[in-house]
Amino acid sequence: MALKHEPTAPYHSAQDALRVLETVARRSTGVTDTEIARHTGLGTERLTTLLRMLRREGYVEQIADGTYATGATLTRLGSTQGRDRALREQLQRTLDRLRDSVGAAVYISRYVDGEISIDQYADGPATPKVNEWVDFRSCAHATAIGKSLLGQLDHNGRRDHLRRHRMARLTSRTITSDKLLLSRLDAQPPTVPVLDLQEYAIGTVCAAVPLTAGSTAGCLALSLPVEHAHRLRRAADTLNRSAAPVLLSLAI
Repeated sequence: MALKHEPTAPYHSAQDALRVLETVARRSTGVTDTEIARHTGLGTERLTTLLRMLRREGYVEQIADGTYATGATLTRLGSTQGRDRALREQLQRTLDRLRDSVGAAVYISRYVDGEISIDQYADGPATPKVNEWVDFRSCAHATAIGKSLLGQLDHNGRRDHLRRHRMARLTSRTITSDKLLLSRLDAQPPTVPVLDLQEYAIGTVCAAVPLTAGSTAGCLALSLPVEHAHRLRRAADTLNRSAAPVLLSLAI
């Protein structure tokens, strides 16, 4: 199975952030924003935005003289001992912030060994997660997460998945034609969130954006009760713009 790699805006942001981190990490005594700009070639506005994000996520810190040094998050993720736990904790903090900023339950999902895996999520009393009334692994055709992950596979990978998982009708809105689904996946721009408008469950709408990290297909998703469907597209756009910290954690 091969992946279709079409870098999105969050991917480019994560790559730029990595360049900033590499510059900061090389100078143990601290580095100024002017020096970072010179070494990375990033413009002032772009660099300011990235440094704000990196400070918020704990990757860099601004010390007394105004220079930037590596932060606690980078130290934890850069260590081989306890890295997996540190990564889960960092991703959870990021998901919690995303949940609060978009006002929706949020999820990280990957496509591993031919199956959908929901790795982590953040929900709350005001932002309930989706009721998994049918196993997500068998419903890629009906969910935003599934369609986002399938959209990152090549044609043979999509065909293989659909051969192994029958496209059951879960609601009156569910696509059950593999020809129609494959056509829509082909037409889906990688920079536009994939939507699920009550295709998996009546009463729930969802959106997902791809996470282009390494050789594994992944996505960041959100779900909302249908009474908040009017917020879905704006929330999905916010999610897309905010995906860079998740990608950065996965890339380090």
